[in-house]
Amino acid sequence: MRIAYATSGSGPPLVKAANWLSHLEFDGASPVWIHLLRELSRHNTLVRYDARGCGLSDWDAPLSFEAWVRDLEAVVEASGSERFALLGISQGASIAIAYAVRHPERVSHLILHGGYARGRLKWAGPAKMRAEADMMIKLAELGWGQQNPAFRQFFTTQFIPDGTPEQHQWFNELERLSTSPVNAGRFMRVVHEIDVVSLLPRVSCPTLVFHCVRDARVPFDEGRLIATMIPGARFVPLESNNHLLLESEPAWSRWVSELRAFLPAIDMRDPAFGSLTPRELDLIELIAQGRDNSQIAAQLGVSAKTVRNHITSIFAKLDVENRAQAIVLARNAGFGTTVPRAS
Repeated sequence: MRIAYATSGSGPPLVKAANWLSHLEFDGASPVWIHLLRELSRHNTLVRYDARGCGLSDWDAPLSFEAWVRDLEAVVEASGSERFALLGISQGASIAIAYAVRHPERVSHLILHGGYARGRLKWAGPAKMRAEADMMIKLAELGWGQQNPAFRQFFTTQFIPDGTPEQHQWFNELERLSTSPVNAGRFMRVVHEIDVVSLLPRVSCPTLVFHCVRDARVPFDEGRLIATMIPGARFVPLESNNHLLLESEPAWSRWVSELRAFLPAIDMRDPAFGSLTPRELDLIELIAQGRDNSQIAAQLGVSAKTVRNHITSIFAKLDVENRAQAIVLARNAGFGTTVPRAS
């Protein structure tokens, strides 16, 4: 199996779990995705990848939810991301949830947008949902690869109903280029059966949940379910009809401001912080929050001796003599301000 991934930007790592309609090269010039990719790369090193069966990754591959989680694990290891914020959009939210529960020591913050913890066949009204699911699969298998976008337009209007003609045309083409008709049907069969509801109470990191109020693709109540069941999660309803936020709508500005308030703000104008490793950045954030060594060790899943060794290195790089000086310097740079907020 070959999984294609890409990095952009600089700063603390931010990993985006794959959603099935993606293409690493095509997305880079996208009127639907480019504003998101630019924002996520502005203050962070963004790691993104194409799911198996999609984009630049291998198309001829077995598909399963477990395989998607393993692919995320493989990308994290290949990219060298030790501890990071994790973003899951749409189907990627359930993958991100599963990863965060399996690897709590790796995920510092969890951001979910338009996500669901259970697939379409787990929603209310199973008979109706089964009929809708079968219809979507048949549409994909019949019309996904055709030059005429009529079949794909059905899906496009669910993802971005308020998109411009240019955005609709681009998204129709993304669907055709990103995967085959057979794979589109295979993707949906797996997606419709997803169920990670039992994992939600086990998410231990700070979590931010976005969901558009009139999302035509994933019901608003599915996003609210995630936020209700993850301890301490903050739920942000967005005034939009779209499943994927567009740069032109007011909800996008709200999304950016909430994200930046949630993630640690690091002032890289101080070159000392730019010399810290990702693990050391995690430690300085916890030190700035007032955590002691035993609390830090428990949070990061390492020994107290490892914490002491990291702190010695941090003090040397920051040119401080003690913890109090490190805390003052770190808080002046914006560390220590991020705490979980209840919804």
